[in-house]
Amino acid sequence: MTSSPKVLMVDDRRENLVALAAILQGLAVEPVTASSGEEALKRLLTDDFAVILLDAQMPGMDGFETASHIKQRERTRYVPIIFLTAVDRDSHLAFRGYAAGAVDYLTKPFDPWALRAKVSVFVDLWSKNKLLTEQAATAVKYAALAGAVDEALGLLERGDVAEATKVLGQARP
Repeated sequence: MTSSPKVLMVDDRRENLVALAAILQGLAVEPVTASSGEEALKRLLTDDFAVILLDAQMPGMDGFETASHIKQRERTRYVPIIFLTAVDRDSHLAFRGYAAGAVDYLTKPFDPWALRAKVSVFVDLWSKNKLLTEQAATAVKYAALAGAVDEALGLLERGDVAEATKVLGQARP
């Protein structure tokens, strides 16, 4: 059974996390919350996420530092990050967000339908990538099985039934 793609929502304010969950309601996603950069990094150790919605301004480890850590890890470096912030007067912050690896930087108030659309695109890409990865793994298994069948046929042509049976027995998926 395949689970829904997960969206990591990171914000130090509970009411913002509730609002984000409401915006994503109805999408085929599992929203996961974190109230700090440190908590987000811990969640990223165990779960895979289709997209991260990350508050830029948080006490302690801010969103920029959190994004930097995310992009340094092999396992998480390609997870798209959308920064969300109430600070809209400083274009330098948007530059910092993109420099930290963000795919987008939205200032509040933002259009909830636009955010839903952006999340939907990344969830769709994640789902298609997961399917392609699974198909590639299946193709590798079938290629190995085809190789074993070819080897077994060669052994059968030489009359070595026992060895052909052994090769096919080892090649079971």
